[in-house]
This record gives sequence, C-alpha cells and structure tokens, in this order.
Amino acid sequence: MTNTTDSKQPLHTATTITTDTVSQTHSLDLLLQRIRQCTCCAAHLPFPPRPVVRASHSARLLIIGQAPGTKVQASGIPWDDASGKRLREWLQLTPEQFYNEAEIAIIPMGLCYPGKGKSGDLPPRPECAPLWHPALLGQLPQLQHILLIGQYAQNYYLPKEFLQQHPTLTDRVRHWRDVPKPFFVLPHPSPRNQLWLKKNPWFEAEVMPALRHAINAANGSQPLHRTTAT
Repeated sequence: MTNTTDSKQPLHTATTITTDTVSQTHSLDLLLQRIRQCTCCAAHLPFPPRPVVRASHSARLLIIGQAPGTKVQASGIPWDDASGKRLREWLQLTPEQFYNEAEIAIIPMGLCYPGKGKSGDLPPRPECAPLWHPALLGQLPQLQHILLIGQYAQNYYLPKEFLQQHPTLTDRVRHWRDVPKPFFVLPHPSPRNQLWLKKNPWFEAEVMPALRHAINAANGSQPLHRTTAT
C-alpha cells in the first residue's frame, strides 16, 4: 500500500441510484439486521448478546479490531472508550468523521464483549469472523483500505507467509510497507499499550503519517481526515 500517489480516484463515486444499488442496500440492511439478532455464542458470553457493527456500501475504509469492551457493550457504539479516542487521534478524525458510516465501516473480530480473563478481556469469540465477515465484506465494494488492529485481526487476515516472516506485532508494524494491499497493520490503541508506544516512537512519527497519506491520496481532493490551518 505504499504506491498510493497514482491513485487519485475517490474511494467511492457518486452514481445514479439504480435497481441494483437499491437491491444491494436492501441486502446489506437485511444482513446487518440478522447480525444484530445473532445469538450463536450467547451461552459463552457474560452479558446478553449485543453485536456491534457498522457498515455501508459506500465505505472506503474498514476498521477491524478485536472485540468490544464493557463500555462499548453498554453503549452499543464501537470504539466508544479510551482506545477509540486514541485511535481517532492517530487517524486525525473527529468523532463525526469517524462514525460516518458512508465512509468508514467498523467490523470487529468478535462482535460482542467476550468477558474478562486473567490479564484483561478474553480473546474475541471464534465464531464471529467466519460466520459474518465474508458476507459483510461482500457488501463493501468500495473499500480501499482495511486497518487490522491488533494480533487477532492480523493473524486471521494476513497471508501465512507474511506472518511467518514477521511473527511479532512490532515486526509487522515496523514492516508496514510490506503488508499486502489493501491491509494496513496497527497495534491496539489501548492504554495498556502505552509502554509499547514509548519504546517505539517511530510508530507515531512514521507509520501514522504514512497511513493518513495513503488514505487521503486514494481519495484525491476529498481527504478523509481533518486538516489544520497553517
């Protein structure tokens, strides 16, 4: 995903509404309705299922994290916590931009809060991604970039060869230029990772500006993140 300067087309283009467009939208609405009613792993969850997902056909950016935390479980709003605040700071997005479904889809590896473990939240439930991700991605034809946040998303989506060459998260992020398109890898923005960020200052100095540039270069004159006056 390093060669983005020659991609000046918007990540989605305005088109007239056709029968196919209406049909696709209807299909996605039905799919999201089914997902939000999913109870397939209810017996393993500490709370009643509350799948958290956001998607639209025009989304250009997809964010795949791990699973909602307790605050997101309570609110139903993805990344509605300290991790989400830091992620928005990394991307230089306002809450309004971040939660604009027309531009950004949010599909975690596990759609519901999985519960508490010995050293933090449990891993995402393994049922969610194989059950729902293929159908969801099939409804997102305009995607240009997919952010894989944390090891669970990276281990699931990245090619085995890349994972073998770069077995640690730090190594993957450091070699972000070698990550196959359309993927971009990030560490989790959890406050628990503050020590990692201090040990790896190159991440915010080099990787995040490159990610913001890649996203905006693909969208030409309509940058996704906010700009500041100089």
